[in-house]
Amino acid sequence: MAKNFKDLSEREILALAISLEEEDGRIYGDFADGLREMYPASARIFEEMQGEESEHRASLIETYRRRFGEHIPLIRRQDIKGFVQRRPVWLVRPLGLNVVRRQAEIMELETRRFYERAIQQVSDASIRKLLGDLAEVERRHYAAAALLEEKHLSTAAREEEEAAHRRLFVLQIVQPGLAGLMDGSVSTLAPLFAAAFATRNTWDAFLVGLAASVGAGISMGFAEALSDDGSLTGRGHPWLRGLVCGLMTTAGGIGHTLPYLVPDFRVATAIAIAVVTTELIIISFIRHRYMDTPFLSAAFQVVVGGVLVFLAGIFIGSS
Repeated sequence: MAKNFKDLSEREILALAISLEEEDGRIYGDFADGLREMYPASARIFEEMQGEESEHRASLIETYRRRFGEHIPLIRRQDIKGFVQRRPVWLVRPLGLNVVRRQAEIMELETRRFYERAIQQVSDASIRKLLGDLAEVERRHYAAAALLEEKHLSTAAREEEEAAHRRLFVLQIVQPGLAGLMDGSVSTLAPLFAAAFATRNTWDAFLVGLAASVGAGISMGFAEALSDDGSLTGRGHPWLRGLVCGLMTTAGGIGHTLPYLVPDFRVATAIAIAVVTTELIIISFIRHRYMDTPFLSAAFQVVVGGVLVFLAGIFIGSS
């Protein structure tokens, strides 16, 4: 059963502080290891932060031995009420730079608050001084981290890390999203317009388009999630990619399906064609923006495919 912080003795507070500094140091080491390949400059920042935590731990152990002897009881954060449960983001590969920095800020804030509360429960002057010094170090940690960034993150390093961050964003979000949007926008054209021109009934066309969009979204989502686990390709968590791909597939099909809620067949079809044109332009722009494909080339490739599927749907529905 977890113990209340206010019930801890001076000996237990020091033992907990040692455990916290060791845990934080290990996490900073994991951050450095996870960032080293993609963000080497930021990895060096966390290596130095790991070194600082190691120095804090050594100071605490020295004070503990002088005051209480050699044996240090194992008291962990989960043994004490009031600590926030940490998400194990340091186990994810590849690590996201912004996520790591936010996690580090939370860790620094929590450790500082621990020392500030611990001082209130300690009467020994030497222990109070040490805890106060460590609290002040954590309070200045933001400034220290900024100095470390200035030291390690040169303009070239920042540009390199921004480029790496952009590549990860493209791999993990843009690519599965674009694949879904293209599939949803193009593959649903044939069944939607085939149903529309076969029945001349807007509600029936809407139901067919809705079923095709949702079905394609589910299929594409699972296909993307099961394609690879991201451990070797660096494409991120498979279920996140699957969710992005599935939602964008459904959105791509729903866009030109919604106009068939309009009762008038001609008006609904005209609006749907306008929506399809807009979707194809958006897809071309995304390919140009993130895939470095010339806009005219991207537009030609997407429009030709879309027009062929569109004409196939009309031909089949009118036959």
